[in-house]
Amino acid sequence: MDKAEVFEELRPLLFSIAYRMLGSVSEAEDAVQETWLRFDGSASRVASAKAYLSATVTRVSIDVLRSARMRREEYVGPWFPEPLLSDPYQDPARSAELADSVSMAALLLLERLSPLERSVFVLREVFSFGFDEVAAAVGRSEAACRQLLVRARQHMRAERPRFAADRRERQELAARFFEALKDGDVGALQNLLAADVQLVGDGGGKAPQLAQAVAGAGNVARLLASVYPLMARVDVTFEPREINGQPGAIFRDRDEQVLHVLALDVLDGRISTVRSVINPDKLGHLGPVADAWAVDREVRQARRRIT
Repeated sequence: MDKAEVFEELRPLLFSIAYRMLGSVSEAEDAVQETWLRFDGSASRVASAKAYLSATVTRVSIDVLRSARMRREEYVGPWFPEPLLSDPYQDPARSAELADSVSMAALLLLERLSPLERSVFVLREVFSFGFDEVAAAVGRSEAACRQLLVRARQHMRAERPRFAADRRERQELAARFFEALKDGDVGALQNLLAADVQLVGDGGGKAPQLAQAVAGAGNVARLLASVYPLMARVDVTFEPREINGQPGAIFRDRDEQVLHVLALDVLDGRISTVRSVINPDKLGHLGPVADAWAVDREVRQARRRIT
């Protein structure tokens, strides 16, 4: 195969590495494109295209991470990864692990690691690269990479929830949740939520949001039940979809433009976290983006007509 064919064959892996490193679909796509430019412009022969390209996309992602730190520290409100509908890299033998590693909960924990710890964890723990390949990718010795991995594992295992429910159980729970949401049924919603559930929104200061953070089954159920029936009155619809390997939905305005994404964490038979991503900068890869402020005004008008 020529360079382009080799690259296209490995593109799904490269994107999946970059997305786990960066938590951004657009930045991951840019990192993959930069990797291609470097590969295409290199005159030297490589022993392993997979190792070379994986190392290159890792280094590019580390550079992006370092430059993004300040931007994320200045971010308005909670920061969430850009929603991912499907991971292009597939490994049937490790599908559950790969889905878990791309969940929003896991990506938010990865945000707390240093760029090097994050790189080593993603390459070794998620994609099972050898320590020699990991060391070459991050420019550290194998011994140093082992130490970085130990620290990263300790942090991830200490705080990372394990989504033990099987996919069918999660989807059935999500279907009941979205049915109750559509009906505005506070009791049904509350029965599906963990006692300490959190609802958290990411608007980035660029869109109205349900709330930055609401805790407790009763509070979350009442808020959701008060808002979504009103949204239906102004022709907002939703489409259940898998979001970052977990149940969720895409909400659209009457013109079928993307309004926001809701993602659910399911733990021990209950919904433990509800995340809303409404920052328009994080939704463009899903399609044309709605004017959330206009929808919000319509919802407020619908509320006034009822009251």
